[in-house]
Amino acid sequence: MTDPSGTVADRLQSAFERLTRAERQLADSILENYPVSGLGTITTVAAGAQVSTPTVARMVQKLGYKGFPEFQAALRHELEAKITGPIAKFDTWAEHAPEGHILNRFAEAVNSNIRQTLAQMDTVCFDQSCALLADPARAIYVVGGRITRSLADYFFLHMQVIRPNVTHIQSISNAWPHYLLDIKEGDVIVIFDIRRYENSTLKLAEMAREKGAQIILFTDQWRSPVAKYAGHVLSSRIVVPSAWDSLVAPMVLLETLIAEVQERSWGETRPRMEALEEMFDRTRFFRKFT
Repeated sequence: MTDPSGTVADRLQSAFERLTRAERQLADSILENYPVSGLGTITTVAAGAQVSTPTVARMVQKLGYKGFPEFQAALRHELEAKITGPIAKFDTWAEHAPEGHILNRFAEAVNSNIRQTLAQMDTVCFDQSCALLADPARAIYVVGGRITRSLADYFFLHMQVIRPNVTHIQSISNAWPHYLLDIKEGDVIVIFDIRRYENSTLKLAEMAREKGAQIILFTDQWRSPVAKYAGHVLSSRIVVPSAWDSLVAPMVLLETLIAEVQERSWGETRPRMEALEEMFDRTRFFRKFT
């Protein structure tokens, strides 16, 4: 049974193996420019995917919707959520916030985000992402945005210890195309992009994909437009009672991935960590209570 609390994209991905060939073609078409691609009439949505209108009707019912109008209502709700700014988000929470202290309300929202993120995670996609990142033959490039650069910084710092050939692309600089000069086919680009998706990040993903790079995308439940270039998409829930989105669930996912890559690379990682600790001791960067 499809999880009714999920987005349309969640439902499509969950149901994909149960869909017919034509329905899978339709699902791919909707996800390609999601969610806008599903907002036309049933005839235009069918034509865009080169399937019949009965195929559209059957698929939305398989997803758990009573019909095409309910399916589109869900998409419109998601689109409104994607374009909502911080002030509007604060007004919505202020009006509908449940009773109780903010600490309890915020913690409840964060815990729900983590539960739903893990429940809907594609474990095969996660494992494949870890395998790519642990492959020493592949160089790794990391890029974040205005808000998500904190996640990118955190990830880069840990991956730099775990393995060599890790580069942090500063996406907020107009020099990021310089990094593309060194990207080779099979290299891995890890991109962090949540709503208020950034045009520079999208263009970087497009150009990196043209060079044959493998893209791993960390995004939200509505999925960044970068998803159409990404071979691996790791989505997290981010909504909390605040004008800002929460990075707690993405961070949980990210730290889990770091732990698994470290485990897979331990033969190479351990001597790197020992060498780093020796350098820390010599420089006395950190106080030791011994």
